[in-house]
Amino acid sequence: MAKDSSKGFLGTPVPRRDARDKTTGRTRYTDDHCIPGMLYAAVVNSTSSHARISSIDTARARALPGVRGVFTGRDFPQRLGLYLGDKPALAVERVRYSGEPLAAVVADDEATARQAAALIRVTCEELPVVATLRQSLQPETVLLHPALDEYIHIPAIFPRPGTNIAHHSRIRKGDAAAVLAQAEVVVQGCFSFPPRDHLAMEPRVALARIQADGTVVIRTSTQSPYGVRGIMSRVFGIPPGKIVIEVAEVGGGFGGKAGIQLEPLAYLLSREMDGRPVRVMNSREQDMTASPGGPGLEATVKLGAREDGRLLAAEIEFLFDSGGYADYAVNVSRAAAYASTGPYAIPHVATDSYCVYTNHPFATAFRGFGHIELSFAVERALDLLAERLKMDPVELRRKNAVRQGDTTPAQDKLDANTGNLRECLDRVVRHIGWQCEVSPSPEQTLDRSGLNREMLKEHLVRARGVSCYWKAPAIPTFTDAGAMVTFNEDGSINVITGAVEMGQGIHTGLAQITAEALGMDLHMVHVVREVMTDRGPHDWTSAASRTLFMVGRAVLAAVEDAVGQIKRVASAPLRAPEEDLEVRGGRVFLRDDPSQGLPLAEVVLGYVYPNGNAIGGPVIGRGKYIARHLSHIDPETGAGRPGLEWTLGALGVEVEVDLRDGTFRVLKSVCSMDVGRVINPVIARGQVVGAMAMGIGYATRESFRFDQRERVINGTLRDYKALRFGEHPQYVVDFVETPQGDGPFGARGLGEQGIIGVPGAISSALSRAVGRQVDRLPLTPEYLWGLLKGSEADDTL
Repeated sequence: MAKDSSKGFLGTPVPRRDARDKTTGRTRYTDDHCIPGMLYAAVVNSTSSHARISSIDTARARALPGVRGVFTGRDFPQRLGLYLGDKPALAVERVRYSGEPLAAVVADDEATARQAAALIRVTCEELPVVATLRQSLQPETVLLHPALDEYIHIPAIFPRPGTNIAHHSRIRKGDAAAVLAQAEVVVQGCFSFPPRDHLAMEPRVALARIQADGTVVIRTSTQSPYGVRGIMSRVFGIPPGKIVIEVAEVGGGFGGKAGIQLEPLAYLLSREMDGRPVRVMNSREQDMTASPGGPGLEATVKLGAREDGRLLAAEIEFLFDSGGYADYAVNVSRAAAYASTGPYAIPHVATDSYCVYTNHPFATAFRGFGHIELSFAVERALDLLAERLKMDPVELRRKNAVRQGDTTPAQDKLDANTGNLRECLDRVVRHIGWQCEVSPSPEQTLDRSGLNREMLKEHLVRARGVSCYWKAPAIPTFTDAGAMVTFNEDGSINVITGAVEMGQGIHTGLAQITAEALGMDLHMVHVVREVMTDRGPHDWTSAASRTLFMVGRAVLAAVEDAVGQIKRVASAPLRAPEEDLEVRGGRVFLRDDPSQGLPLAEVVLGYVYPNGNAIGGPVIGRGKYIARHLSHIDPETGAGRPGLEWTLGALGVEVEVDLRDGTFRVLKSVCSMDVGRVINPVIARGQVVGAMAMGIGYATRESFRFDQRERVINGTLRDYKALRFGEHPQYVVDFVETPQGDGPFGARGLGEQGIIGVPGAISSALSRAVGRQVDRLPLTPEYLWGLLKGSEADDTL
């Protein structure tokens, strides 16, 4: 894209660089790579949710021609985990969720591997299932991990041996109990929803091989190549320099590919095959139930306030459903704790957030990382408070919205980088036409009319709902990003980072940042699209809505380093001190006399004098960024600074409900968030619209359903209902720009935030439409029909 570089590229709707390849099918994903001599693995999954493995008969599978090996958990007893090492690659002695991998077959081709897997016979002794979070916490409940005290875990995670609690986070800010006892108004609500799947378009896949020198090479669909390398090194004792993780394009992640997935199994199978390449790939059904999904939640929120609506105190309990293993869910529960109040100024807070084992499919990071869960519970409680106070729900939120100088539940003071939540809320209110003053109570009749609950016909009603949200990245205190820039003969630049492209448009954004920093035409900036850990700079992971923030900072530092080198080389032939030189528009020149200068092409690989003498050499810019001023949270009080930067926003929806049967449509969804600075408005809007669409599915239909033995009964795309084309509402995105002082050109994260407020806003609108406050997800027509009839219907029909 050619453009006058003097006008800059920030805020310009530059087309995505990968758009044509992806829309024409030319993009090569992990499964599109075929290595000579590659073998194929097929996995046998448990049909029990909790059982003791009596035997695994592999004789018939081993005898099938073309089978190279059959393996069970006894062959691979190592326990893996990002934060808590509780999970083997294949189940050992015990099954903890339906879908858990039990055995793996390696064969010459995929068909033979699957045929052999079907011949394996597994005998299990069924054990009592732990079906609910409350049941899991009962003293007499069976322990899913009796050896919890033996598991290795990082210092910031606090499992409770002898219980089913994988982690417990405490927040104690002020004295919530004492203030609640004296508060003029107190409300309490209980809210819940079940586990669910990410439903990324690309199922998880890993291809491992071991080279003759012992180097382990794994090509995989992961958001976290350096994280995978680190865990593989620790668990298997392989020097990190002997592990290479390769990542090309990733077909969607949403947090589900942020941890460690199929890579260990692919490596172990390759090791058994003398290093030959082995591919392990999920089917769609395996990806939904064998690999991790999003956690479920049971929450209790108690709020105390003055009669004018000013919030005084909150007592909050979150129970996160981790399923059979901990994975990322322990940190999800931690993130929900330190952000537990949502974006509201509450002086006194007591929060207990637990990560709890059950016999459900295990959970990992999910878009929003604990904030979508906490937001639903807090926003529902705020609507209960507004109803009790007979106060406009928007005014209640505006009155209590955080601003600079307020403190988070972790007692971290919000500084000048804090966004403008009130402006976001005001914009949402304007876009959806909010004029309702009082939230309806259950006693109000269903024919109540009003601008925010409009009766269109005898059976059709429209209503609106709003919510506010915030999010800070839930990242370790040691969180880094690196970048390198090199140059080509024509003076164009190559940008090399560890950022993974998984649909968010990061490579286009980094190209714009680089072009802006150098005043260079965008077509002269080439961002390397493939990540290889043996040649790219270290990067924590592409997650937490911090990739553009942190990698962008690293790229700017690399460009600055390169500019310094360019000036150093050019100062001699230009006979001027370095501080008098400028690098812009593909040239290096005297700042006060731009006619005196050189094309970058004559400098970046070394300058050659007319007589043949040469100086300088290839310019290689190096940049880095590490999250600053982060700290652990105190295990007793939760005090600390665990969040890098806070993105604030508001969301509103309009719904139409048929009062005869509870069916409804979301007509309009509006999101306004303070993103600091918009780098690319088209990509930014696409991120937010995609998040809102995902949030509508999350709120209204997407969740696992279980039978009496806690086995998933909707683990196929036929039965697991996602939002389809034709069901989307009108989307409105309106960005507020309060620059983030330490962000690249003032930008802050926005990738996940658009989903966070959706469940709360839809719940609010539907509560207003049916005249009763809803308290659980998904918001199905069956559930609403039950509320309309005065009792909750069975929405599993």
